[in-house]
Amino acid sequence: MASRTDIPPAPTRLPLGALLALTTAAFITVLTEALPAGVLPAMSAGLGVSESATGQLVTVYAVGTAVSAIPLVAATAAWRRKHLLLVGVAGFAAANTVTAISADYPLTLVARFVAGVAAGVVWALLAGYARRLAPAHLAGKAIAIVMAGIPAALSLGIPAGTFLGGALGWRLTFWVMTGVAVVLVGWIVAAVPDQPGQRAGRPRLLAVLKVPGVAAVLFVTLVFVLAHTVLYTYIAAFLAGIGMGGSVDLVLLVFGVASMLGIWVVGALIDRRLRALMVATAVLVALAAGALAVSTDSHLLVYAAVAVWGLGWGGVPTLLQTAVAHAGGEAADTAQAMLVTLWNAAMAGGGMVGGVLLDAVGSTSFPWTVLVLLVPVLIVVPMARGFRPAVR
Repeated sequence: MASRTDIPPAPTRLPLGALLALTTAAFITVLTEALPAGVLPAMSAGLGVSESATGQLVTVYAVGTAVSAIPLVAATAAWRRKHLLLVGVAGFAAANTVTAISADYPLTLVARFVAGVAAGVVWALLAGYARRLAPAHLAGKAIAIVMAGIPAALSLGIPAGTFLGGALGWRLTFWVMTGVAVVLVGWIVAAVPDQPGQRAGRPRLLAVLKVPGVAAVLFVTLVFVLAHTVLYTYIAAFLAGIGMGGSVDLVLLVFGVASMLGIWVVGALIDRRLRALMVATAVLVALAAGALAVSTDSHLLVYAAVAVWGLGWGGVPTLLQTAVAHAGGEAADTAQAMLVTLWNAAMAGGGMVGGVLLDAVGSTSFPWTVLVLLVPVLIVVPMARGFRPAVR
C-alpha cells in the first residue's frame, strides 16, 4: 500500500497539460482501434483477404482489450499509474509498427490483438487518472476533456488517416500512429504527475455487479456500443452500397466534428444532467439510424443523418464512464475495468455481427440493426439508478 508521502496533495485547478496528454492517449487508442474501418478496401487488398475478414482486425483488437482489462487491472493494481500508462502507450507504438510492415494476415491479427491488450491497460487507467488529477468538483469536466480524444480521433484522425491511406498507402497511416505514440511517451514523462497504485484486496466481480446501478450501466454499455459498432466498423461498405464509396473520408469528418460538439455539450452539463443526456444520445443515434435506413437516395440527408449520429455518440463514452464511476463508489476501479471489458466485447460482437450481416444480407441491414438494439437502451436508462447525476 502506498504511504502517505506517496499521495500527491489535492489539486485546486485542472492540470490541462497533463489532461491533454491523457486526451492524446485516448486519441491514439481510438485511432488504432477504428482506422481499419476507414481504410478497409485498401487494407483488404493489401493483405489479400476479403473486406469482412479485414473487419475482423477491429474485432480482434476489441477481443484483446476485453480479455485483458480485468486481469490487468488486478495484476497491476500496485503499479505506479504513470509507469503503467507508459507501458500501454509503448505497446501501441510496437503493435502499430508491426501492422505497418506486415504483409501477412495472421501476423497482422496478432499485432492487432497486442494493440488491444495495450488498450486494456490505457482504458482502465484514463477515467480514474483524470479524476485523481482534478479537484473533486471538476472531476466530470476532467473526464470529458480526456474523453475528447475519442471524437478528436473520429473527426480528425480517422478522416486524415483515410485520406492519407488513399493518397500514400494505408501502411503509412500506421507509421504515423507509431510516431505519435513515441512523442506521447515523452510528453507523459515530462508533464503527467505520477499517482500511486491501489492497495490490494480489490472487490470481487460478483460483489461489484450487486452494487446498485452498476449492472444497469454495464448493460447499456454492452448494447449501445454493439449497436454503434455494427454500423461504424463497416461504414465504408455501407457507403459503397448506396453509391457514396468515394466519400468515406468526408462522411467520417462530418461524424467526428459532430461528435466534438456532442462531447462539448456533455462536458458542460454532465454533473447535473447525466440521465437526460444519456436518453438524448440514444434518441439522436436512433433518429440517425432511422434516417439512414430510409433516406439513402439523398446524399445530403445521409450527411445530415451522420451528423446527428455523431452528435449523439460523441458524449457516450464520457457519460458511461462517469455513470459507472458514480455507481461503483469505492469499487469504481473494478467497475471501470468491467465497463472496458464489456465495451470491447461489444465492439468484437459488432465486428462479427456486421461481418455476418454484410455477407448474408447486405450493408443496408446495418441501420435497422442499430434501431432494434437501441430499444432496450431507451427502456433501461430512464429507470436505472446508475444514471442519477452526481450533483442534484
